[in-house]
Amino acid sequence: MAEKVKQSKNQPRTLGEVRVGDTVKIQQKIKEGAKEMNLLFEGLVIAKKHGNGISGTITIRKVSDGIGVEKILPIHLPTITKVDILKRSHVRRAKLYYIREKASREVRKKMKKIWSEKFVETADAVEPEIASVAE
Repeated sequence: MAEKVKQSKNQPRTLGEVRVGDTVKIQQKIKEGAKEMNLLFEGLVIAKKHGNGISGTITIRKVSDGIGVEKILPIHLPTITKVDILKRSHVRRAKLYYIREKASREVRKKMKKIWSEKFVETADAVEPEIASVAE
């Protein structure tokens, strides 16, 4: 059963509470020159390494325009301002690296379907022209 995640208003959520299989939205403060902006990154946590210590990291993966993008973030990164856990999934693995291949397989299937549909459309359009030339 899905566990409801509560976020207290007086304590910001730390990355240490994030688990593998969670879909998270992380807000990070980026400074470019004199400007400061917030960068959002939403994706699936596929790995958590080195525990909750100072060297602990998490790997977050999302697919953007058909290309897989992964970001490795330290758990205690001071520029992270907000962490929202959107969905918490039950997983049976500590590392979800198989998601990389699974996602690429699905993209290949979609591309194959699109190309086959385009081929059928062009073949239907060319067929009457070939018949008229053959006569």
